[in-house]
Amino acid sequence: MTGAVPEVRLDFARASRTGLDEAVLCAGKSTAQIETVLAEARAAGRAMLLTRLDAAAFAALAGGWRAAVDYDPVSRTGFFGAPAPPEGPARIAVVSAGTSDVPVAREAERTLAFSGVASELVLDVGVAGLWRLLDRVERLREMRVLIAVAGMDAALVSVVAGLVACPVIAAPASTGYGVAAGGESALRSILASCSPGVVAVNIDNGYGAACAALRILQIEVTEAIRASGASAMRPSSANSGGGVPSPS
Repeated sequence: MTGAVPEVRLDFARASRTGLDEAVLCAGKSTAQIETVLAEARAAGRAMLLTRLDAAAFAALAGGWRAAVDYDPVSRTGFFGAPAPPEGPARIAVVSAGTSDVPVAREAERTLAFSGVASELVLDVGVAGLWRLLDRVERLREMRVLIAVAGMDAALVSVVAGLVACPVIAAPASTGYGVAAGGESALRSILASCSPGVVAVNIDNGYGAACAALRILQIEVTEAIRASGASAMRPSSANSGGGVPSPS
């Protein structure tokens, strides 16, 4: 008789391949499966980001596991183990149109925080009260990346993208009623945006929006490393005659 097929196989090498640690989607997993994930992470000495961990699923965990998880019920995320230490000032802003969009915005913020990237939350600045957004626009222009979360008609996304030069990642939210329910109207509006260059993730996917922002920051880091390496190999002004520098 063959052994049982393992239901959990964690990908601890993902960060070395992609720069992004594996996160565990808890929706659809049993309590036993989630606890197995935590046990394997603990055995490997690894921290773990848990997403879509609703309050009932968190409450069902054994007390020892609950005590080991920094749980946020709004975003339905959990930090198992210590997240990466934050680096520098905020370079990413997470902007939400309405208070009802906060869970998606918080999921993005918590994903960034787990990766050690500080972000700034700008909440309830939907276009029905445009002055709220305009009051913050100069601060938003200082950011390297914006994540814009909006439900209903998602008009915030087009407006923000028309005011800033940095990349704008849109996360359509499932807030709204009638034809706006479920987030498909928001997603279609974003895809039809007249502001060029907007990119979108799936509905309610704050985690995915944060990962896209992290990849953009990784490009900046890689380019800086390459530039510093090229500078180190470049002849100084005192040796402007050219030639190939000796390897250091």
